[in-house]
Amino acid sequence: MSFFKSIFEKPWNYQGDDPNFGGSEIAQGLHPKRIALRMFLAVVFVIFMLFIVAYFIRMELDDWSPMPESNLLWVNSLLLFICSVIMQWTRGAAKKGGAQSVKYGMVAAGIFTLAFVYGQVSAWEEMNNAGYYLASNPANSFFYVLTGLHGLHILGGLWVWTRSTFKVLSGAEVKAVKLSVELCSVYWHFLLLVWLVIFALLSYT
Repeated sequence: MSFFKSIFEKPWNYQGDDPNFGGSEIAQGLHPKRIALRMFLAVVFVIFMLFIVAYFIRMELDDWSPMPESNLLWVNSLLLFICSVIMQWTRGAAKKGGAQSVKYGMVAAGIFTLAFVYGQVSAWEEMNNAGYYLASNPANSFFYVLTGLHGLHILGGLWVWTRSTFKVLSGAEVKAVKLSVELCSVYWHFLLLVWLVIFALLSYT
C-alpha cells in the first residue's frame, strides 16, 4: 500500500523544511536541495573530465616536462580521506539523532578540511620555491589549475559546512540540519573521488 501511495504523492506541492516530503522514498529523492546538488556535481564532473582529457592531449607534445611528485600530496590525500570518513560517520549520527556526535563530527571534518587546504597551499609554495612556476611549463600549468580548481570547490563546500556547523553549535535540533549534513557528506565524498583521480593523474603521468 505504501508503494501505491507514493506513486500518487505530489512532491511539487511540498511546503516547509521537512526533508522527507511526507516520508516516502520517492519524495526524499525529489527534495529540491538533493536535485540541485546532483545537477551541480554533474556539471563539476564534466568540467573536471574536460580538463583531464585536455591534460592527456597536451602531454603528448614535445614541450611537456612532468613535475616532480611532492610528498605533501600524499599527506593531503590522507587528510581528505579522513575527512570523508568523518563526514560519513556524522551523517550516520545525524540519522540516529545524536546531537553531540554531530557537533563533534562537523567540527572535526572542518578541521581536517582546513588542514587539507593548508597542505595544498604548502605544496604550491614548495613547487614554486623549487622553480616550478605556473607559466614555465604546460605540465606546471595543469598542476596549479587542477589543484586550484579542486581547492575552490573545497572552499565552496566549507561555506555550506560553516552554515550547518553554526546551526548545530547554536543548539539547533538534529532534524533541522540532517539534510545539510547528508548533502555535505555526499559533496565531500565526491571531492575525495575527484582528488584521487587528479592525484593519480599527476603522480603517474
